[in-house]
Amino acid sequence: MNDHTYDAIVVGSGISGGWAAKELCEKGLKTLVLERGRDVRHREDYPTMHTPPWEFPLRGNLSLDVKRENPIVSKCYAFKDDADHFFVKDKEHPYIQEKPFDWIRGYQVGGKSLLWARQVQRWSKYDFEGPARDGFAVDWPIRYRDIAPWYSHVEKFIGVSGNKDGLETLPDGEFLPPWEMNKVEREIQQSIMSSYKDRNVIIGRCAHLTKPAEHHVALGRGQCMARSLCQRGCPFGAYFSSNAATLPAAAVTGNLKVRPFSVVHSLIYDDQKGKVTGVNVIDSETMESTSYFAKLIFVNASALNTNLILLNSTSTRFPKGLGNDNGLLGRYIAFHNYRGNISASMDKHLDSYYYGRRPTSIMMPNFRNVKKQEMDFLRGYMTFYTAGRKGWGSARDADFGPEYKEKNAELGDWNVFMMMQGETIPKSESRVSLDPDKKDKWDMPLLKVNVGYDDNDEKSLKDFLEQGTEMLEKAGCYNIRGWDTKQSPGLDIHEMGGVRMGRDPKTSLLNGYNQMHACPSVFVTDGACMTSTGTQNPSITYMALTARAVDFAVKALKSGALT
Repeated sequence: MNDHTYDAIVVGSGISGGWAAKELCEKGLKTLVLERGRDVRHREDYPTMHTPPWEFPLRGNLSLDVKRENPIVSKCYAFKDDADHFFVKDKEHPYIQEKPFDWIRGYQVGGKSLLWARQVQRWSKYDFEGPARDGFAVDWPIRYRDIAPWYSHVEKFIGVSGNKDGLETLPDGEFLPPWEMNKVEREIQQSIMSSYKDRNVIIGRCAHLTKPAEHHVALGRGQCMARSLCQRGCPFGAYFSSNAATLPAAAVTGNLKVRPFSVVHSLIYDDQKGKVTGVNVIDSETMESTSYFAKLIFVNASALNTNLILLNSTSTRFPKGLGNDNGLLGRYIAFHNYRGNISASMDKHLDSYYYGRRPTSIMMPNFRNVKKQEMDFLRGYMTFYTAGRKGWGSARDADFGPEYKEKNAELGDWNVFMMMQGETIPKSESRVSLDPDKKDKWDMPLLKVNVGYDDNDEKSLKDFLEQGTEMLEKAGCYNIRGWDTKQSPGLDIHEMGGVRMGRDPKTSLLNGYNQMHACPSVFVTDGACMTSTGTQNPSITYMALTARAVDFAVKALKSGALT
């Protein structure tokens, strides 16, 4: 037992788990990170990071056999032959879809931090106040002022490019130099902002080093080269990942131990001591079972896997899952609605072009139901768009060289693409549960997912398509076409909830510091903790909540409040 005892255990090594490890180690705690997948070392284990496109047999595409074998993960935009090794394959990790749900996963050290889209926007005070004001979910136990310093703490470390825009709906942060808009994107921005008083269009904020600070360089991170090959793993460490940033920072302290191939079966609740004392682990290669012990446990396995582990953590005290006295564990799952897309053309600025491969788009914060209920649906959506020239690369009768360049030299009009990222409403019937009979090869119950769209999502989608079309028309676009992708929930890869924060143990699982009401030594700071989803990309909020929770937990441990 002594050999398997640490000060803290972190379950998962992705975006939030990496942050938990860094903060715990830097505060002096001997920390074990358990990762169910294989080890991935920064740079050393990015096999395609420098591979030129002509060396891929299918030029980035996947074979029909791979697509047939992986009907779920092959829908993901980043699942290509240069990065398929970072994705979970459908057959290897089954689950049960009671309603269509595309669960995209990355099981390796670093998790999906190697694959995420790296968009980082703070929540505003209106997002934390939303449930209480609009009457859905439960009141958040924190407000923007509680988390604002932790947003700053996180942003300085990860490196965020962006402008100081002075918006109430999307607070400013600690920014590196921003990326630039091209002329058509700026034309649309100016049209929208002059036509609508409540709509602000800004350059996207992303976790890319446009101008590395001294502490970034000290970790071996360098400037973003705008290659748009991020899903391969970045050899420059230019975008934030656990592998390039938080785990190396944790390792420098000498307090970090990472154990890959470790499937966490359950948390150990000691009925005699009346507390959680550790975790049960199954080695994914040898199937050997091992237990590890600690006074602090952070569960950061990604939202649905965190729900699975806690539901599987049964005891005499908690027969329905750890901390599940109120029966809410696994309920109130939500996600982001990505179903609305619009394409258009523009014939202005035909004498202009652009260069580089900017890793972010143009974005417009939510303008619906921000301060009060105004529409026939709850909450709203963020809007993103980009513009690029038609024509380049369309000539296929010349493969390379001067002839290829000449045949592609005549550029057409501009293409514009716009999309929505809509807030969905957590509902009790949106839930995950464990199948009582079916198990995977590690003897873990299969997760059943029962999450779907509702009438609120349909109304939000309709409003986006109408408003987006109107905005592009006013900007002078033509050939405007909007459509519903009809994609299943899950493909947004923003699943949240099931172990939500709240003020009352009767209606929530976690308190305002992400600490389980019924099990004070357990903290949940990944997407499972979210009370509502907001309209922003969620990862930076997970990071800030994690850093804040670790600060609270370590102080409580050192003061004797946690034993």
